Amino acid sequence: MKILCVLGEHNYGDTRRGSGYEYVNFLPAFQKMGHEISHFESFSRDAYIDFPDLNRKLLLRVKAYKPDVIFFVLLGYEVWVETLQLIREGSNAILINWSTDDSWKYEQFSKFIAPAFHLYVTTYPEALLKSIRDGHTNFFKSQWAANSQQLRSPSASTRCKYQVSFIGSCYGNRPKWVAGLAELGISVDCFGHGWPNGTVAAKDIPEIMNSSNISLNFGDSGLHWHGLTFSRSRQIKARVFEVPGAGGFLMTERAHDMDSCFINNEEIVTFGSLSDLARSIVFYLTHPEQRDSIANAAYRRTAEQHTYEVRFSAMLTAALDAKKSMVATDGLIDMVQFERFAVSHKAGHLLHLLKKVLLIPCVLAWGKSRGSRAARRILFELSWRLVGSKTYSASGWPGRLFYRES
Repeated sequence: MKILCVLGEHNYGDTRRGSGYEYVNFLPAFQKMGHEISHFESFSRDAYIDFPDLNRKLLLRVKAYKPDVIFFVLLGYEVWVETLQLIREGSNAILINWSTDDSWKYEQFSKFIAPAFHLYVTTYPEALLKSIRDGHTNFFKSQWAANSQQLRSPSASTRCKYQVSFIGSCYGNRPKWVAGLAELGISVDCFGHGWPNGTVAAKDIPEIMNSSNISLNFGDSGLHWHGLTFSRSRQIKARVFEVPGAGGFLMTERAHDMDSCFINNEEIVTFGSLSDLARSIVFYLTHPEQRDSIANAAYRRTAEQHTYEVRFSAMLTAALDAKKSMVATDGLIDMVQFERFAVSHKAGHLLHLLKKVLLIPCVLAWGKSRGSRAARRILFELSWRLVGSKTYSASGWPGRLFYRES
């Protein structure tokens, strides 16, 4: 099949933050399965003039490429719901979205845009239950996995270069975990955006995992609005599968549904507190045979059950089932109608005044760069609560006022 992948080449569209996870792992998996792949950049704000430019060029790519499947990984409102509808009405492509962070993102994002897709993939079990509650019939439960092209057998603990390592951006409570371990005399080699070691190339990540006695993973997705308060969520991250697939020994924060993936203390080791984590680190550093046994068991399970070829095979089978109910179109995307939507995206004087009202206190409090992002966030939080799906349309206020910050 011809698959158009609409996602970012770099994390959050920022070259400084390294190669995008989905770009590095998803595209090779589709290619290994024998599919023809084309990539459309959707994360980078430098690639387009504004959101109308992004959406227009996406439609033109669909018209020219004529994909069988369009596979999205959406950040937010960069692709309008009107654009998705025009693709559905004017092409015969199956539209799939791989949703990230549904542990907190379902209520503010997924439940609003899911109807625009033939198949909506979530890695979060509770999101599947919520989708049924909300009347959605196109949700599909999957999970993160390992890149089969980066599988490697575990190294013995005696040959490891690092004692304890962590790979991932420095945000949320991750610095507290690392600092807490340091106070207990346990040093962690950290790699990623915001750490002193900085980002590492995607190709080097498996080697670090393979040559670490212990690789850490934190399941915290940071602070997010939940109702009228901030809350934290625990979720299964891609690292849960990457580490065992690279032949590493995984020690991960507990998360819902983890037991369906690995057996605790036989294939991975989980923790729930700093003292719990510190005890486990000391134990397995001083019991290398048990560490090696667990690493080998997790590697075997991952190679057999947790690769993206396995995940995508089931996903595409479900997508093809969804296609049976599709009505064939004439393959003509209505660009005239799109330009009408693009006109509605233009912001008038009143909206620009609103932007200034939001910016002034935020910039004074946090500076120009962080203040602009904070102003956009405030508007977004108000928008999805008050107008729901309109937030993700051409006329949505956050996208009309904050292109660069989105």
